[in-house]
Parts: sequence; C-alpha cells; structure tokens
Amino acid sequence: MTVRTPSSRIRRAVAPLALCAGLTVGLTACAADPDEGTNGVGRLSAPEIESKAQTAADAAKAVRLSGTLVSKGGTFKLNMRLKQEGATGSVTTKNSTFELLRVGDALYLKADAGFWAHDGKEGETPSEADSEAADKLDDKYVKVPQGDPSYKQLRGFTDMGLLLDGLIGLHGEKVKGDRDQIGGVRTVKVKGGADGEGGTLDVSLDGEPYPVQFARGGGGGVVVLSEWNKDFPLTEPSKEETLDYGKQLPRT
Repeated sequence: MTVRTPSSRIRRAVAPLALCAGLTVGLTACAADPDEGTNGVGRLSAPEIESKAQTAADAAKAVRLSGTLVSKGGTFKLNMRLKQEGATGSVTTKNSTFELLRVGDALYLKADAGFWAHDGKEGETPSEADSEAADKLDDKYVKVPQGDPSYKQLRGFTDMGLLLDGLIGLHGEKVKGDRDQIGGVRTVKVKGGADGEGGTLDVSLDGEPYPVQFARGGGGGVVVLSEWNKDFPLTEPSKEETLDYGKQLPRT
C-alpha cells in the first residue's frame, strides 16, 4: 500500500484551484453558469433572442399588456388583456379614462359622465343637453359603430397582433445586454443600438422565451407583458348595460 506524503496531498488539493487562478479566462471558466437552469436563450446572439421572442409571441393565445405609450397624439396608459378574438381593459389619456371591450368585431366603450359631457373638447363647458345625455351614458357600454372615425383608433388598442408587432420590434443593430429580473421573471436584454436608442426588449429566461418588458427608444414609454396564454372570458354586455350614444362619438 502506498502512503501519500502530506505535501503530495496538498499538491493534489490545490491543483484544481491553480487552474482557476491568475487568468481571466480561467476565472470565467470556473464561475457559475448564468444560464444554468434557464431556457438557454441567454446563450444565443441578440438577433436570435429577438427572433425567439417574436416567434413565442406570435404563437401565444393571450397576454396582458400594461404600461405607458408616448406618441405625437399624447400619452396613453394601457391596462389591456388581449387575445385574438377580442380584448378588455382600460385606457387613460391626459383628460380621461375609459374602458374598452371587443368581442369579435363588436367594440364597446364605457366611460363616466365627465367623458361624455365634455365631448372630447378640453376647457369647453358642456351644454345642458349634453350634460343630461352624459348622465344617462355614465358607466354604460356604448357600441362603437364600425363606420365611426373613432372605431379604427379605438380598435387598435384591442388588437393583440397589431399591438405586439408595434411594441416588440427593435430598430438598429441588435446588441445583447445584461441579465435582469422583472416581476420575478429572469430576463436577458436585447437592445436596438448600443445605448438602446432603438428600444430595449427583455426576454424571459424561464420557460418559453416570451417578451416580458419593452422600453421604446427616445422615451416612448415602457410596457410590461405578462399572463401569456392565460385565457379570460369575453362576453358582450347585456341590453341593460348598453345605451346608444345617438351621434358621432367624441374625439378621443
């Protein structure tokens, strides 16, 4: 039987440590793998990560979208649950908050009396007739005629495909960013341009590589995407909940 000397035991013990000491490459090799236990997309290139996220989003049946969008028309705060057949949720602008419900092509809007009384004109005092009509419409669903100028704009807030296509597309050269955690979900960032001037997309490292958050470039707002594939009911309001506005809807 061969008995190892204390010095040989020491050399045997420290040999693995020597491999990980003194060199950056060695340290990196021995560090914990940041992608261990993930879906592996963090190992991909930036364009590949973006492609995976878009593919996952395109295949999804439902999603919740919440956050703020800034455009030339103003600032919109959204809290919408979306699926291919329709959507439900709320939109807040500078002057008002209203609810939207779409079931197929049928689009409904619900708002308080203040929304209807002002007829979308800031600073204008409503007439007595408008005030009386607004009181009747208060917290009631109004079906938006498809021929009304507001229909297309309002429907855009309820179109899952349209919103996702417009929100998760990056502009410029794709650059992979840092890992992060949003709402308890581990993510990897993909930026449009080195400084994210073309937007920054956070993609889930847990489960399916769904988009988790998108920050639009130039301060265009930040939206969070959650509850992917979580179904929800869509039912048209009853006749008792619905009233006819009787004329063209106010500008929104």
